[in-house]
Amino acid sequence: MIHLIVMALALVVISMGFLSCATKTEEKSFVKPFSVVVTPTWAKDAVIYEVNTRQFTKEGTFDAFATHLPRLKELGVDILWFMPIHPIGELNRKGGLGSYYSIKDYKAVNPEFGNFEDFKNLVEKAHEMGFKVILDWVANHTSFDHQWATDHPDWYNRDENGEIISPYDWTDVADLNYENNPALWNAMIDALKFWVAEANIDGYRCDVAGMVPTAFWEKARVELDAIKPVFMLAEDEGQRDLMQKAFDANYGWEFHHIMNHIAKGEKTAKDVWKYFAKEDSIFAPSSYRMMFTSNHDENSWNGTEFERMGEGAKAFAVMSYTIPGFPMIYNGQEVALNHRLLFFEKDEIDWTKESDFTAFYTCLNSIKKDSESLWNADNGGSFTEIATDKAAEVLSFVREKNDNRVMVLINVTGENEEVTISDKNLEGKYTDLISGETIEIVAGSAFTLPAWGYLVLK
Repeated sequence: MIHLIVMALALVVISMGFLSCATKTEEKSFVKPFSVVVTPTWAKDAVIYEVNTRQFTKEGTFDAFATHLPRLKELGVDILWFMPIHPIGELNRKGGLGSYYSIKDYKAVNPEFGNFEDFKNLVEKAHEMGFKVILDWVANHTSFDHQWATDHPDWYNRDENGEIISPYDWTDVADLNYENNPALWNAMIDALKFWVAEANIDGYRCDVAGMVPTAFWEKARVELDAIKPVFMLAEDEGQRDLMQKAFDANYGWEFHHIMNHIAKGEKTAKDVWKYFAKEDSIFAPSSYRMMFTSNHDENSWNGTEFERMGEGAKAFAVMSYTIPGFPMIYNGQEVALNHRLLFFEKDEIDWTKESDFTAFYTCLNSIKKDSESLWNADNGGSFTEIATDKAAEVLSFVREKNDNRVMVLINVTGENEEVTISDKNLEGKYTDLISGETIEIVAGSAFTLPAWGYLVLK
């Protein structure tokens, strides 16, 4: 099913009970930040799938998207993250259709997608099939023609001339001012509660969450959880205070860039270990980190995974699923979408394309579910480096929890690599969970991982 050919010179196997004896990286003690967030249990092994409603189908509607639910269920994803579904501002609009992130009304639906009842019905269908649904939420700014700009001009940040300002170069949006504005806090939280109470959604992905006061998110989380337990994903990375009382998950943005750099030969597998040493010093083990090889920003502005990662696209997808983290698929990746979707205009994913990426992601999702050691955050297991003679070229590690142990080797170069594992405790016979092949490993004997090859062994 997956192209991993390991050219064994002498490959023998071992009982999985010995995996815990793998050579470990230097252990360090860190003071973990206190976190009181209680994450819903359904997220423990979940895979998130990002939905761009406008570009998902020719119709670009909720009803048209709903026809894909059986396919997504078979793919094995769990959480459907919908990019903003609200009406888009017309004043200072970019392009013909505008940015999803220029919100004109927080309690309404973009008529291009359907109406509120259409969305509510979609959520109900998704729930019946076992999915959870989260909405993209833009709390930092509104469109310039949002009613608040007229009714509550003091809710916005302004320049020295009294003009509403835009954050960065986002000239189609108006920057909100949360300082000393309790009425704004209440109005925004009221809108957040609306979708949980009235549409029964299961949480939010919060755009540029770090640009909004942490205290606001903490207050919002308490009020949302009073309706039902929610899952909160922050589009943020470095602010650990967001992860203490407000959010369950944040972004592995830096890790995403590390993967891009490795693909270009600018970093190595050793940089993976440096990243996790730093992250473990900042965030509690209960914090989810979303890992991805693409998303709406990357796809539209920086290129598809094939542009950025080339032949290594699958290898880095395997990495994003097996390292400690919370994997995400952007719509179209499962059919090897190699097209930058337009952001401000109508575009479309070609779902008719035949691709082995569908089976590939289905397999990864199955492995994720069946391997407790690969579950999310502290629901998963230990993450231990395996000593090899190719520490820079091949990312090698063991994940272990209870009686589930998975060993992973990923060649992060475009060359065949002869790899030698020296630890005799790792000798043995394994099943590659991706190809289904039996792989034998003998300590001290080299075996070949092909360019961008990978093994997920049990």
